[in-house]
Amino acid sequence: MAINWFPGHMHKAQKEIKEIIHQIDVVIEVCDARLPFSSENPMITEIRGEKPLIKILNKSDLADPELTKVWIAHLESQHNVKALALTTQEPQGAKLIPDLIRKLAPNKDEPGKQINAMIMGIPNVGKSTLLNTLVGKVKAKVGNEPAVTKSQQRIRLEDGLYLFDTPGMLWPKIANENSGYRLAVSGGVKDTAFEHEEIACFAAEYLLQAYPERLKRRYQIEELPEQDYLFLEELGRKRGCVRAGGHVDFHKASEILINEIRDNTLGPITFETPEMVAKEQVYFTQLEADRLAEREAKKLARGRGRKNKPKKKKR
Repeated sequence: MAINWFPGHMHKAQKEIKEIIHQIDVVIEVCDARLPFSSENPMITEIRGEKPLIKILNKSDLADPELTKVWIAHLESQHNVKALALTTQEPQGAKLIPDLIRKLAPNKDEPGKQINAMIMGIPNVGKSTLLNTLVGKVKAKVGNEPAVTKSQQRIRLEDGLYLFDTPGMLWPKIANENSGYRLAVSGGVKDTAFEHEEIACFAAEYLLQAYPERLKRRYQIEELPEQDYLFLEELGRKRGCVRAGGHVDFHKASEILINEIRDNTLGPITFETPEMVAKEQVYFTQLEADRLAEREAKKLARGRGRKNKPKKKKR
């Protein structure tokens, strides 16, 4: 599943970030705790350079708490990274962020000096809601649709501490196809960017392996099918999604599963682990290398074909 969704304001935001990054002391990236890898922006690593990074695992109340601990340990094993899990229901956790910023920029934490932090995040990870909690009043526009913030804003948090807010920014192409599916399941991209049936099958395949007991309890299925599409058909029958002739309405069944994942009806779920992601990165890196090699081979073959093509004789 290839998601290529890079609206004009996102391209503009990327350009603006690169122009002011030299003024920034600490970078904050807000991710979805259910998919800490798939919801991070790989361009941020390039943009921030050696600057300290605070990784916010937001919506952690929707994620598996044990796997959130695993992810925090994994992230903090990286150079100059501090990780913090937050929930939207308990805003007091966000109050730790200003002190954390000051600790990560000790050379600037003096009277008369100014600390600049920048907050980033892909669409729909709760960045604007977090920002409003930090400032104590509505400064950032909030919505449940991706890509609500359209322009950059500079906000005073405390004396000597300023925060630059940026629009939610996806990267031009998601190389790891599984990350694209996970973003779609969580609502990280607009529903118009994918087919419900496709991402429901992806989600069902994972849930059958990772959280089978929850599926049994929620949908009253004693023996779970092994295949994702068979599970969705059974779900559809249990929920009355049946058309004339006894055929299951696959689209309605898919919508039920997706919506019940997003609204936490199925309970806290994390869709990836560091080990899983490491294997996927190896696989998709090799896949991309193979694709490039194949394209180059075809290009070379076309070039040879043109050289060997007999020239037309002049009359």
